[in-house]
Amino acid sequence: MATPKPRIKVPKTAKVGEVIAIKTLISHDMESGQRKDKEGKLIPRKIINKFSCTFNGQPVFACDIEPAISANPYFEFNARLSESGSLKFTWVDDDGSIYADEHQIEVA
Repeated sequence: MATPKPRIKVPKTAKVGEVIAIKTLISHDMESGQRKDKEGKLIPRKIINKFSCTFNGQPVFACDIEPAISANPYFEFNARLSESGSLKFTWVDDDGSIYADEHQIEVA
């Protein structure tokens, strides 16, 4: 599996109090731990198990992810921002790997 790659769609600007749509997708195989390889051995579980988004350090959205989710998990949610700042996105893998990305947004 290639290194998971986060993709995020966030507007560059917004008006004060405007509700914006935030879309995220991370390329990840999401192995459930229930499939077997060619020799009949179980393939170890390896999924993104947590996702969170913060704005200027304050929580916006977070969830725990279960093995039944498909590969390349996609999340879309809304936020209402009152100031300019930074949206930070974090995905946590079963093996402890953390994948993160950050986007600036100007609110006027």
